[in-house]
Amino acid sequence: MELWLLNTFSTGLLAVLVVGCCVLLTLLGSIVTTRRYPALVGGENNDMVGVVLGMFGAIYGIILAFVIVNLWTELQDTQKVVASEATSVSQIARDAQAFPPDARAAVDAAIHDYVHAVVELQWPLMRSGKGDYQVTAARVEAVYQALRGYEPQSQTEQAFYAKALDSLNDVVAQRRTRIDVSREELPVLLQVLIVGGALVILLLTLLYGIRSRPVRLLFVGSVSALIGFSLLLVLVLDRPFAGDLSVSSAPFKESALARFW
Repeated sequence: MELWLLNTFSTGLLAVLVVGCCVLLTLLGSIVTTRRYPALVGGENNDMVGVVLGMFGAIYGIILAFVIVNLWTELQDTQKVVASEATSVSQIARDAQAFPPDARAAVDAAIHDYVHAVVELQWPLMRSGKGDYQVTAARVEAVYQALRGYEPQSQTEQAFYAKALDSLNDVVAQRRTRIDVSREELPVLLQVLIVGGALVILLLTLLYGIRSRPVRLLFVGSVSALIGFSLLLVLVLDRPFAGDLSVSSAPFKESALARFW
């Protein structure tokens, strides 16, 4: 459901849906609650509700802030992993320029297949949370075979060959990290805590009595809008490769890799 929403709707439309639904449902709930229990408007229970709302709000706010900051950090780290992997592939392509024509052509062909497989085959799978190692496994092996099939002669060739091997080892490590991240999501218990905590906060706001109806609706609407926007952030940031704010595959088409496109 989460991936379907991210890959189907734009972030702006998701904001309207998530925040709008939270506000609308809470306002309707407030109207229904005050009509069914008119005594709540008098605020007789405000002291108790205020204490409970403040306590729950503080605890929930700390948990939510921790989750959002952690997800944002993970998104930035994932962007760095992708950029680093693309940079390592670029370094292999550059180092191969020091090889003889036949060896260079073999390495270039293997890199061409790899970057196209990453962008055209693996990226759509990662957007759907189904990153698969096997999609690019043969392409990685082809790069290894291209390097194994060449024996450097001069010291210059040996130096560039060693650097190319080091870069290829980096690519393998970064590729594994990238695919692992594409499969990750918030643990179920944490998801339940975030959604359940939001419901508790919103229900408590309905119990807070305010005689002025416009002020009451403004109070309830403001709290629900804040909660809805926070839930939107968690939804958008939870999947680094899905949605409008997803990590881009552009690094695999830039710099020294641009010539393979």
